[in-house]
Amino acid sequence: MADDLSAVAHFLYEAGTLKHSRRTGWWMAGVNDPESVAEHSWRTSLIASIIAKLEGADPARASFLAVWHDTQETRTGDVNHLGKKYATSVDPQAVTADQTAGMPDVLASAIQELVAEYEGKDSPEALCARDADKLECMLQGIEYKAQGYAAAQRWIDNSRARLTTETGRRLADELLGQGTLDWLRAAMGEKG
Repeated sequence: MADDLSAVAHFLYEAGTLKHSRRTGWWMAGVNDPESVAEHSWRTSLIASIIAKLEGADPARASFLAVWHDTQETRTGDVNHLGKKYATSVDPQAVTADQTAGMPDVLASAIQELVAEYEGKDSPEALCARDADKLECMLQGIEYKAQGYAAAQRWIDNSRARLTTETGRRLADELLGQGTLDWLRAAMGEKG
């Protein structure tokens, strides 16, 4: 039945597991309790809307793509770059098709199209969302480095090098030039 929402309800419970799924690459940097996939996706969606707006793309669409970009990790786990060297058969579009099976067609096809657009880099919004993913990783690395995890520098450098949009690169340079608490000093009216 087209209006049966049981598969949607299942997916919503499934999506909740991302709040507990840790971003595994950070363990190699010595971070004992890295952020969750859900935390990463939330800030990625904010960054995507910012990059898209400044790039002249649709910020809502870019943010929407970013929200869905790691939802497959409910089934695959967060496979870091080293793991991807060995686990090459994971196809985000195939996982998404399985996740959306049984959902109303209008919803399933919309989600599948979002993931295909993101994976295919088929639009300016997808490019902004992909840069947001890298920029969020870089920003998290800066924060971990400030907490004493010196090995996070590798993630900072690799993420910065993979940015493709002008806004993403400029924003990265700005982030690299600031301290993690400069925003608080500014909000408090303190002189730098």
